[in-house]
Amino acid sequence: MGMIITIFIIVVFILANAIKVLQEYERGVVFRLGRYAGVKGPGLVLIIPIIDRLVRVSLRTVVFDVPPQDVITKDNVSVKVNAVVYFRVMDPAKAVIEVQDYIYATSQMAQTTLRSVLGEAELDELLAEREKINQKLQQIIDKETDPWGVKVSAVEIKHVDLPQEMQRAMAAQAEAERERRAKIISAEGEYQAARRLREAAEMLEEHPIALQLRYLQTLSEVAAENNSTTIFPVPIDLFKPFLEGMAKKKKK
Repeated sequence: MGMIITIFIIVVFILANAIKVLQEYERGVVFRLGRYAGVKGPGLVLIIPIIDRLVRVSLRTVVFDVPPQDVITKDNVSVKVNAVVYFRVMDPAKAVIEVQDYIYATSQMAQTTLRSVLGEAELDELLAEREKINQKLQQIIDKETDPWGVKVSAVEIKHVDLPQEMQRAMAAQAEAERERRAKIISAEGEYQAARRLREAAEMLEEHPIALQLRYLQTLSEVAAENNSTTIFPVPIDLFKPFLEGMAKKKKK
């Protein structure tokens, strides 16, 4: 009876180690007596106990936060920059065979590349052209991790921490830039107004009667808006046609 129980336990142990269930997002890299024997999964996988060893590898996208890195930009400004890296395993065999820990290796590669690339950029470029820098980081890290069977799909710079004195300097620069734009807009408006006034003066000079009509229109508007008595100096040229007509009548 004891022998039967022992055999039963051995059989259960063998089956437990021989049967593996892999999820849809998992693959199993099988090593037989230490040699690579292929990739299996997902679903039910049978291996030979003791002889085979199965290493599970997830194919899901890994989101890794790059801790803040001290970076000195090309124009000698010290900043702290952190980022996030999105990557996934494309070749499970390479991810197990070519590198000891592909997640740790990818994170270290991302940190060193971040410091290297940002050290070649100026502060204005880092702040204004972040998308361009993200693409450059993604291309470099993806090229370095390709032999490990890892695909880096995106790298995003999350935050750039500037020194306090640099923040104050940038705020003063932004304020000066706003004042400059306001002055330019005001000067442009005055220039356009002066140009229109000159055109109006030239037009009135060519057509003197238009000036007289404008004068009469102004008198009419003032009389309609104000009930009090208003005295305006009336130019003699306004009555000149009437005076000339009366002089001609007297001569006759």
